[in-house]
Formats: sequence, C-alpha cells, structure tokens
Amino acid sequence: MNKYTNEELNEALRQVASTISRCEKMQGKFAEGTSQCSLLRNRIKAMVISKLLIESELSQKEKITDSLGQYTKEELTEALRPVDSVISKCEKAQMKFDQGTSHHRRLENLIKAMDISKGLIEDQLTLLE
Repeated sequence: MNKYTNEELNEALRQVASTISRCEKMQGKFAEGTSQCSLLRNRIKAMVISKLLIESELSQKEKITDSLGQYTKEELTEALRPVDSVISKCEKAQMKFDQGTSHHRRLENLIKAMDISKGLIEDQLTLLE
C-alpha cells in the first residue's frame, strides 16, 4: 500500500509514540469507571494499533503483521473513533494559533500523523473484508 514515505511514517511513529506516552502518564489522574478513564483507555488502544500499523508499513515484516491479528475488525473500527477525535480536537485548537508558530506546527504534525494512522487502519479494515 506504500502511499507514505519513510520520512512521513517515521514522523507519524514519533508522534504516535509520544501520544501513547502522554496518555499513559495521564491514566492515574482519572478514577476507574469514569468516562475520562474509558476515553483515555480507548485512545491508548487506538494509538497502540496505529503504532503497530506504522511499524508494519516501515518494516514490512510478517511478525508485526501477525501481531495485528490479535485485533478484530470491530476493534479496528473502534480505533477510528479516537483517531478522528484527536484530528478534530487538533484542528479546532490549531485555529487559535497563527500559522508558522510552534504550536500551530506541532498540531499540524499531530494531524498528519493521525491522518496516516486513520488511513492505515482503514487499509487494514479493507484487507479484512
């Protein structure tokens, strides 16, 4: 499917790994059973799936693709929701900053990474049909 360059995939991988790390640090701040805790858990799962897909694209190794087999079509479909949410929130936040500022660029990079993640998840779903 190679529609992304290695540079784009590496940057997306960096962004996704950073997002996972930030989300994991936040986990202890929300009580179990709250909506915030559930949303964060869903976001982490979506980012882990995204990370696996990006690594698979970069390496083209079967062992990574095999690890994707642990996720069902439903889980992949559910992973799209948090990814879309990150895109939407970043686009909204980006409007608050002037183009060319560090905040605007940071959000732009995260949006690009989430767009790649979304595309890879959708590609994987197509393969499962």
